[in-house]
Amino acid sequence: MRRVRLIALCLIATLAPPPLTAQLGQVPPPAAAPDAPAKVATVPDETIRERVRAIIDGLDGYRDVGVTVRAGIVTLTGHAIDRAAITRLVGLVEATEGVVAVENRIEESTDIAERLDPAIERAQDRLAKTIAFLPLLGIALAAAVAVAFAGVLLARLRQPWERLAPNAFIADIYRQIVRLVFILGGIVVGLDLLNATALLGTFLGAAGLVGLAIGFAVKDTVENFIASVMLSIRQPFAPNDVVEIDGDEGKVIRLTSRATILLSYDGNHIRIPNATVFKTRIVNYTRNPQRRFLFKIGVEADSDLARARKLMEDTITALPYTIDVPGVLVWIEDLNETGAVFAVTGWIDQRHTSLLRARGEAIRMVKNAVERHGFAIPDTTYRIRLEGMTGAAPPPEDKAPPRKVPPPDAAALPEDVPGDVKSVDDSALERFITEERARPETPDLLHPAAPKE
Repeated sequence: MRRVRLIALCLIATLAPPPLTAQLGQVPPPAAAPDAPAKVATVPDETIRERVRAIIDGLDGYRDVGVTVRAGIVTLTGHAIDRAAITRLVGLVEATEGVVAVENRIEESTDIAERLDPAIERAQDRLAKTIAFLPLLGIALAAAVAVAFAGVLLARLRQPWERLAPNAFIADIYRQIVRLVFILGGIVVGLDLLNATALLGTFLGAAGLVGLAIGFAVKDTVENFIASVMLSIRQPFAPNDVVEIDGDEGKVIRLTSRATILLSYDGNHIRIPNATVFKTRIVNYTRNPQRRFLFKIGVEADSDLARARKLMEDTITALPYTIDVPGVLVWIEDLNETGAVFAVTGWIDQRHTSLLRARGEAIRMVKNAVERHGFAIPDTTYRIRLEGMTGAAPPPEDKAPPRKVPPPDAAALPEDVPGDVKSVDDSALERFITEERARPETPDLLHPAAPKE
């Protein structure tokens, strides 16, 4: 009977529903872990007190500090010079073996004399260290000055800088670079003797920031300086050259570190910033000895234009101051209500012939030749008639066609002999430029030996 009951109980336990927490898929919370054992003192209180007292006696900045230890708990009382000293002491006591906790009752001192004494002691200590450091500082300073002075002496030499540089301006730049390199070298040597080379990075960083700020502030000046260097290295003109720069035409006086000085044909000084000269278009009329002149002349449209063109070419070719290569060229430029317009060109050697005089004489000779051979130059005079105004005479009913102006009598024309077209006497201008360039207070960057563009 007992066995039957046992079997029935087992069946009931098997068929019974699971607990509610199991049905919901939840796991019952774990049993609470027992509390960790508290920190217990393993060192006698007297030993801890002696160790803490030894720590306090070895430090400065504490007054009337009392130490009480009970069951490993240290209680501190008294005064300290500042809050940092209190924090430091508490940290040292907490790190002492056997200390369970620290109860800090130390107060910050308000005694003026007590607070000033450490500062005075620190100042005296630093003064003593500085006095002991003075010999080494003097040696480092002497070494730095010696290196910098050697660079200054080297930069003062004329050679090899003037031999290496294309002009005096570039030579001065070389000298400035040498001075700067030696000065920096002296600073590095001095800091190395003081074992303070880490300061060099700070110094160079600050110098870089200052240089960047100055560069933005004087951008135009820096741009002018760089343009001066480039123009002095590759010179696009020479003294006394006739040039046109940014619409200004004249003779070159000098190239300075800031501007290019021209002398206009009116006798005026023209100062053009080198940044503008470097970026703008430069026309040098002197660099090529051969130069072309051009003018235009018209004949009536019903003339023999081919014969007129040949006549103009022969006239220009026969002039004694025109050169054969490049040759003379004449072409019909335009046809308008006045007739045919011819463009006439010829070449001269401007080292011996004045361009303006040669062009003027060529115009005179071509005009005489055209009129001698029966070609009429159109009259471009216009007559303006105002109609409808009070008091004006009424226009005539019949208007005769305009009368052509007959060519002048060949006998009345002047003799066909070319005039003097020698080069214009610019000795006065050249003498003025020579005097300007000889002034010592105005150095020139143009050098005859420099490469030309």
